[in-house]
Amino acid sequence: MPNWTHDLNAGVELDKAISCKSDSCPTVLILGPTASGKTAVATELNQLLNCRLISVDSTQIYKRMDIGSAKPSTEELQRTPHALIDIREPWETYSAADFCADAKRLIEEAKAAQQIPVLVGGTMMYFRSLIDGLAKLPPADADVRAEILAQASRLGWRALHEQLARIDPVAAARIHPNDPQRLQRALEVYRLTGESITSRQRDPVEPVLQGNIVKIGLFPDDRARLHAVIGERFDQMLADGLVGEVEALSSFDEIQRDLPSQRSVGYRQVWDVLSGDQPDKELADRGKAATRQLAKRQLTWMRSMDELVVYDPYSMPVAQIAQTVVQLIDERLSF
Repeated sequence: MPNWTHDLNAGVELDKAISCKSDSCPTVLILGPTASGKTAVATELNQLLNCRLISVDSTQIYKRMDIGSAKPSTEELQRTPHALIDIREPWETYSAADFCADAKRLIEEAKAAQQIPVLVGGTMMYFRSLIDGLAKLPPADADVRAEILAQASRLGWRALHEQLARIDPVAAARIHPNDPQRLQRALEVYRLTGESITSRQRDPVEPVLQGNIVKIGLFPDDRARLHAVIGERFDQMLADGLVGEVEALSSFDEIQRDLPSQRSVGYRQVWDVLSGDQPDKELADRGKAATRQLAKRQLTWMRSMDELVVYDPYSMPVAQIAQTVVQLIDERLSF
């Protein structure tokens, strides 16, 4: 477990009146791997603070994708609204740049209303873009993307990966041939600009988030328990109708399995079954394995994050985590 700690035994005076009233008002980030209880902590924090919750989840942005994205229920969202949920149709594009623009606007609106912005989720690419900034890349181009998808359907993604290796070997080394979303973007940038995405990403960038930032990480120390929770949650998704949800999505002419929304963990494995590429009996095991791999990548990114205050969500009650976060925020407001 990373050597980031916080005084868990310190007394906390809970005060719903804590709010943004100065330039020192922090932006709070709550991040963690899938199935670590991020929504529960954010919901509890919302009961203690005058805050605005902003989702950082690249799957929950899509309408009609509720079960596989572990989206909060309609009732939960009515009680505790989260911005940036259900803002796109599954066939529409939404980039890290789109997220940063939306998040920056919502953060500014929250602070103008004297609310503490709390960004909660597990899409590390979005968090990284907020913290490190965005390279100056061209916006998505529907025609170029359609050309790339047509080539992929005709030649296969491995052939397109070989194209990328010829024009940008650095990007090809870090992008797996089975990662069509990132592969498509790298090829798109080259076709639009004549420059590799690697060269564009080397240009200096400005971070999106400025000023006082409180970074909270939910980092389960017991990896076996995390895997067990992941397994139980995927079984529950199947029981709740994940396969039927994907079947309903497949009925739309605009939705194909290679869309970014449908490449999300869980959805991708169901598409493999519905398309006959994998046997139905392997769905649960493959979905759980893919989710464990996602959690591993999320934890790896968290280990590299500076100034992250870490809590173990499996050994500490949600209410206590929220209370200590309130104390930390109160300390930052006292700077």
